[in-house]
Amino acid sequence: MATVTAIVLASGRATRMGAGMDKCFLSLGPKPVVAWSLLAFETCKEVDQIILVVRKDQVVAARGLQSMFGIRKLKTIVVGGARRQDSVLAALKEIHPGETQYIIIHDAARPCVTQELISDTLKSARKFGSGVAAMPMVDTVKMAGKDLFVSSTPDRSTLWTVQTPQTFATDKLMTAYQTYATDRTVDYTDDASVLEAAGEKVHLVKGSTPNPKITTALDLTIAAALLRLN
Repeated sequence: MATVTAIVLASGRATRMGAGMDKCFLSLGPKPVVAWSLLAFETCKEVDQIILVVRKDQVVAARGLQSMFGIRKLKTIVVGGARRQDSVLAALKEIHPGETQYIIIHDAARPCVTQELISDTLKSARKFGSGVAAMPMVDTVKMAGKDLFVSSTPDRSTLWTVQTPQTFATDKLMTAYQTYATDRTVDYTDDASVLEAAGEKVHLVKGSTPNPKITTALDLTIAAALLRLN
C-alpha cells in the first residue's frame, strides 16, 4: 500500500517566461527543471509513489524523463487542466483514499526542493493534518489601491510567503477539493487556500534553504547558482 503519494505539477503555461515556453521542461544544468523535483521525491525514502501532471503536448517527453533519470516511483502521468486546481483534481482521481494516507503537492517550478523539506512537511501533516512550506516575510508590505496610494502597512511579523511542497492528510485534502475546488468562479493559487475555504486549520513549516519558483529567465540563473551548477 502506498501510504505517501507525491503530486508534481508541471502543466503551467509560464506566460512570464515567454510565448511558447514551457519552463518545467527547460534545461537547468544537465537536467530539465522538472527532473530536479522528480529526483528529490524519488530519493526521499518516505515517499512511496509519484503522480506527474503535465500539459498534453508534454506527455511523451515526460515518459522519456522516467526512463532517462530512473524515476521508479512514478506511478502515472496525467494531463493537467486550465487552472492549478484542475490539475490537482486530475491527479487526485488517480488516488484511492484507502490506499494513501498523505498527499504531498509540489510545483515542479521549484527545483531546489530538498528531501529535508519534504520530510518536514510530512512530519507536520502527521501531527497536525497539514504541513505547508513557507518563509517569514522579511520585507515591509504595503496595502494600496489601484491609485497606488498606500492604505495600510500590515505587521510583517504575522506574514509568511507560502511555497511548496504542501502536504495534507488525504481525507482532509480530498474533501476540501471535491467541495470547493470544483467551483468555476474561484481560482485557488495554492492548496492551502482550498483547505482554508473548507474551514481547516493549516500548519506552516519554516523552510531552511532557498526554494524559489522559476517564473522568468533570470530565475533559471538563480536556481542554477543555488544548485551549484555554475
